[in-house]
Amino acid sequence: MFKREQYLERISFGFEAVPIVVLIGARQVGKTSLMQMYPAEGDKLFLNGQDPETGLIFMQFSQLEQYLKVYLNDTVSGYLIIDEFQYLHGISTMLKLLTDKYPNLKVLCSGSSSLGILQEVEESLAGRLRTIEVFPLSFSEYLMFQDEKLYRFFLTLSPETPASPLDQQFEHLLEEYILFGGLPRAAIAKDRKQKLAILEDIYKTYLMHDVRTFIRNEHMAGFNKLLRMLSAQAGNLLNINELSRESGLSYRHCEDYIELLHQMYIIRLIEPFSSNIRTTISKMKKIYFCDSGLRNMIQGDFTEMQFRVDSGALFENYVLMELSRKLMPGGSVRYFRTTNGTEVDFVVNQLVERIAIECKYKKMGDKPAHSRALHQFLKTEGAGKCVIVTRDMNGFDKDVQFIKGFQLCQIRM
Repeated sequence: MFKREQYLERISFGFEAVPIVVLIGARQVGKTSLMQMYPAEGDKLFLNGQDPETGLIFMQFSQLEQYLKVYLNDTVSGYLIIDEFQYLHGISTMLKLLTDKYPNLKVLCSGSSSLGILQEVEESLAGRLRTIEVFPLSFSEYLMFQDEKLYRFFLTLSPETPASPLDQQFEHLLEEYILFGGLPRAAIAKDRKQKLAILEDIYKTYLMHDVRTFIRNEHMAGFNKLLRMLSAQAGNLLNINELSRESGLSYRHCEDYIELLHQMYIIRLIEPFSSNIRTTISKMKKIYFCDSGLRNMIQGDFTEMQFRVDSGALFENYVLMELSRKLMPGGSVRYFRTTNGTEVDFVVNQLVERIAIECKYKKMGDKPAHSRALHQFLKTEGAGKCVIVTRDMNGFDKDVQFIKGFQLCQIRM
């Protein structure tokens, strides 16, 4: 089993400060596998929150305490691992009582914030809990699944590395990754038809099954239309009025269902960056998808990148998700657009540094094409670094760094 070291390190880092770590993310991104592979030292007990018997154990604290003394150890120390913890009634109270009474107990949970429990848990367990967002596989993780030897060579590269004979292979795998996404089951599948079948299963079995709990029956047709419309708008501004008119849903229900998809980690919404409200053109959010493969399944289009009209938007979606994985605590990704026409795809605020990033899904060749918007942003707003993500160029030109798309995870942030 391939270990996702980045997440395992973040779990360990979390336990250095708090007794409870919660993995939050969409279905089928690998949260359960992460908990199973976490190298917990000492005794550990794994429970499934969807199991009715587990629910009975958590009905009373004395009952839970006795259970742990029998099946974990008599000192209630080590690791309690709970999958799908959102299904357990009163879980926040139980975890608070447990960790207060047993300081040598660590609790590792997984769940979905879509069910409205995350805010309640965070409020009840303030100072005791660290949440970690788990996303589908990054491109480098996808490489590991596809070709371990190629992955090892990839690790030797840097943004300053000259062109390699293997660049074309990396570009091909990146295009495949963008088309089919990084959900582990689909990534492992070698056959194209199998990838499509798995993505269809995830879409119908998990996504639509989960949302039916929150969508009124009379709204399902409108919601399905809304979801397809959103899939066609990746990288664009959200116009709720237009979505409401076209889907037949009210403005309020459109807002509610978009927020639901955001909480379920199906879509990702980013806000505008502004240090001067008067020059900001809009307060509307931009929409992206957490997994491009799922997005393409919703849209029903797996045409190869070179023949697509939305290849630039898909590339931009890829860049956003790679940047999101590299955010420091408190960091954010936003977009920049002003009334005078200045547009920057992404502004990454890492608290200690601000980075302006443009996405160019085209081959530069030997002549770097500069972005006037980046220079304008650098001049008026200030940025520690300006980056243009392309398909085929690494290096620096004046005050702008160019980096190949498949090496974006190696950028220093």
